[in-house]
Amino acid sequence: MAFIQRWMMSAAFKDHGRRGFDYPEIFVLLLTVLLIAIHFHFSAAALSFLIFIGVPSVTSLIYSYPRKSSFGTSSLAVVLLSAVIGVMQFCPSLSLSLLLLIGYRIIISPSSSRLSLCIRSLVTAIVFYAISRIMMPDLPSITGTIIPPLVLLPSIAIVLWKFGYVYHRYIDGIESSQNAKNRLNTMVAIINKLTRFMPPQTWQPIVKDNCSVDVTNKRARLTILFSDIVGFTELSDSLSADNLAEILNTYMHHMTIIANKHGAVLDKFIGDGMVCFFGEPDSRGAREDALDCIAMAIDMRREMRTLRQNWRLMGFEGLYVRIGINTGYCHVGNFGSKSRLSYTLIGKEANLASRLETVAGKGEIFISETTYDYICHDYACEFAGSFALKGFDKPIKAWQVLDPDAEKIEVSKWVDHTLPGFNLHLNFKDMKNYDYQEIKQSLNFALERLEKEERVMMIGEDDNV
Repeated sequence: MAFIQRWMMSAAFKDHGRRGFDYPEIFVLLLTVLLIAIHFHFSAAALSFLIFIGVPSVTSLIYSYPRKSSFGTSSLAVVLLSAVIGVMQFCPSLSLSLLLLIGYRIIISPSSSRLSLCIRSLVTAIVFYAISRIMMPDLPSITGTIIPPLVLLPSIAIVLWKFGYVYHRYIDGIESSQNAKNRLNTMVAIINKLTRFMPPQTWQPIVKDNCSVDVTNKRARLTILFSDIVGFTELSDSLSADNLAEILNTYMHHMTIIANKHGAVLDKFIGDGMVCFFGEPDSRGAREDALDCIAMAIDMRREMRTLRQNWRLMGFEGLYVRIGINTGYCHVGNFGSKSRLSYTLIGKEANLASRLETVAGKGEIFISETTYDYICHDYACEFAGSFALKGFDKPIKAWQVLDPDAEKIEVSKWVDHTLPGFNLHLNFKDMKNYDYQEIKQSLNFALERLEKEERVMMIGEDDNV
């Protein structure tokens, strides 16, 4: 028995790339019919029974060794075990051993096969019991012989070994599942970090639909925005690298939030500038894309007022944003090589947006004639002039987009005025009702101080006279 068990264990673990032998109960079945044949001195009936059970058992043993378990082999094993129980006329001690193996085989089988195996086992046992009663009505009982213990012990050993094997497989499965979960969490964390380097319109289709990524691009009508900070280059000469980085990161953080809010594709950052566009990969139509771009530009200019006030408190003066916008056909898509891609746009219309940004003044939004035609009915604009731009043979007409609040009948939501020694920045959209009284007290106090200083200066002038 030790030899058989060692052989079965070596067969099960011999090759990690192969399933191994999954039917050790067949060995017990062969042992059982051999012991029965020996007990009955190889009589004609016993020898016939040995051949009837032994031949299919050995055949299934040879067939199933290099293959995975299947319903057909499991069904044959259950039927042969049940046949022995029936032939031995439900001998209690022997039936207990074989039923243990049948139960084990049914339990580890797929749930969809269990009922069928139970029915086959029951029918086979009854049929062979009836045949045995008819052909061998005086069959001697083997209850008191050595056969039942010799069959019971390997049956118990096999069941315990197989369930131990299944338990270890279960533990290994839990460890593998946990490792896979950890790897998945790591991959998700890495992907979340990598997605910060590209616009969501690019990586979301890849993650959701697993679409192919190739060097492809197409011609599409886009509305493109170029922006940068006026005076940032001069400021960089007088600031430390830490302060410069803080200003730039704060600016880009707020501008990115606004771009994402309006659904723009944030193409890239270029120093203190940024490039955004509408129209691909999702477009609401050329006119709606242009309107969305203008709304985003106005929000950027307003947000810059708040940032400028904060920077003034830190001692950094004169930071304004300027923006150029154009609408036209460009090539947009994946540019680069198989090992490195960039989702971006190229074309003369993008160059025009860049040139308009360079001629815009502090806090100004310059748009081309094409963009003006799309948005002029919704936003107030004024003609800024015709400009000779680099790379364009003819002068380019440009319009300046005005702040919508300044053109409304109601009071503007922004008050921003700067003089030497005087900074006034009021953002009524962010004010709370319970802050009005404190704001008025501060303004009254400032007004009293201003009047006092004015009187002192007037008295000083009179004394000089």
